[in-house]
Amino acid sequence: MPTPIDARITPSLHSENVRQLDGYSDDSAPYLGPVMETLDDAYITLGKIHDARDHASRNQAWTPEQAVIAVSDAAYKQQQRLLSKFDKLSKTLDQQIKSMDEMLTGPLQQKAGMGTLNTEIRNHVRAMPTEERQKFLEDALARKDLTSLTAILGGPGYLSGLMDAEVTHYTRKLHEIQHPEVVGRLTALRSAKAHVEKVGPLVMGQVEKAMGSDWGRVTALRENNSKALAALKFGDGL
Repeated sequence: MPTPIDARITPSLHSENVRQLDGYSDDSAPYLGPVMETLDDAYITLGKIHDARDHASRNQAWTPEQAVIAVSDAAYKQQQRLLSKFDKLSKTLDQQIKSMDEMLTGPLQQKAGMGTLNTEIRNHVRAMPTEERQKFLEDALARKDLTSLTAILGGPGYLSGLMDAEVTHYTRKLHEIQHPEVVGRLTALRSAKAHVEKVGPLVMGQVEKAMGSDWGRVTALRENNSKALAALKFGDGL
């Protein structure tokens, strides 16, 4: 069940935004679960800080400044917890993206028992002019001609007249054809990483809004409060 909307909090931090990201699908959803959980945590926590401030402001024994000081301790702890959680999430997404990228760039395995055919295909392609060779590869990708592509890309590029950069490029294209689900997940993870980088920095400002003061003012209030309390510490008869 989606987290209820709270008008006090920026919509950018609501987890339902994840469902609108490029690449989101039933298949990629499990990979984005931690992103939604982190956003839900931030959204709900901010709501609780707002609630705490509302309760503190109704305490007639406190001035508005005292209410801010009272709420700020819990707000700071939650802010640091959330910022750390966003940082860990970002690193996890980086690792997942790297892992899936490697899946799409790994070397191809040649088909067993096709040694002679593989050699004939490579010789045929190597004899082509550069432009014709590139067109042959593009057409093979379009046809999903796995036999030709695996023969050409499954060995060193020079056997087929290809440069290493060309082998890397076409190998990835072939992997993408063979593993469309990985492409979808990778797209979703990259979208999620960009979203986390965009909304993560909003947490501090939203915490300040929730407690009703920026951290600079909180520091000043605490210093003044400490001085006032220190002034009350005097001995009898002085």
